[in-house]
Amino acid sequence: MALRILRRTAIFVVSVAVASIAVFLFMAVLPGDPAQVALGVNATPELLAQTRHEFGIDRPLTTQYLDWMRGVVTGDFGRSYVTRDLIGPQLVDRLGVTLWLVGAGMVVALIVAIPFGSFAAVRHRKASGTLISGLSQLGVAIPAFLAGILLVQLFAVQWKLLPSGGWTPPNQNFGEFVRGLILPASSLGLVQGAVLTRYVRSAVLDTLNEDYLRTARAKGLRPGQALRRHGLRNAAVPVVTVLGLQLTTLLIGAVVVERVFVLPGLGSMLLDSVAARDLLTVQGIVLVLVVAALLVNFVVDLLYTVIDPRLRRS
Repeated sequence: MALRILRRTAIFVVSVAVASIAVFLFMAVLPGDPAQVALGVNATPELLAQTRHEFGIDRPLTTQYLDWMRGVVTGDFGRSYVTRDLIGPQLVDRLGVTLWLVGAGMVVALIVAIPFGSFAAVRHRKASGTLISGLSQLGVAIPAFLAGILLVQLFAVQWKLLPSGGWTPPNQNFGEFVRGLILPASSLGLVQGAVLTRYVRSAVLDTLNEDYLRTARAKGLRPGQALRRHGLRNAAVPVVTVLGLQLTTLLIGAVVVERVFVLPGLGSMLLDSVAARDLLTVQGIVLVLVVAALLVNFVVDLLYTVIDPRLRRS
């Protein structure tokens, strides 16, 4: 087990290194001059050269990459080309908002998917199970931003129960923080919950057909009891795989949802930086998102070992 964890850790570190090179090179080959963007079209050649030197973009790409990575390792992502503010502290603040949104969205997705997916599997080929399968299929077809707009129209505009947007830090007013998080988290979580419901249904349905579960039912356990005692652990293995993918999808979906609900997260920061052509800030945000996705996959690999005893024995 320890060897497996070390191997997965090494793969994660190598993946992060390769991803950082890919992100840096992708930003380096984009057309446009950050100095020209910062100074405007009327800047003199001398001032442009001086600004490029201040930005450090007149050096070889290898030197730029190594200096950037040395800073990233220590938490220094450099200064914005546009505002000249430090990027690192902004990333930390914005990442906190995004993590709250993604975490709450995943909780909503699990609350929806696990009971409804299991119920749809147990009630397979019955009207209630078919209804849940149909609703989940409908939910898959709805994008998160459209779900957010519909929720705002209902709960904020018509019924006036929840705010339509904005952000209140939890350490300032926890009640308002929760109220402001309900709609964006629901717009993310309900859509991903519909996707996850179908996977939970398939995994539980496969488990219900196993011999050991039929034996448990033959001993007198009801289908739900047999599933809870003997089936859910085995059904969790494929679901965990999909759960990792769903977390990555939630990170990407948060980019648009933050814009809909005016949340100051990484998604809003990314869109603002792209609009301003602040490439160094975009580079830092993209690296954080890529590392987060790789970290999710790394944690999923470790969870396999915890859930499946066969991997521990091997």
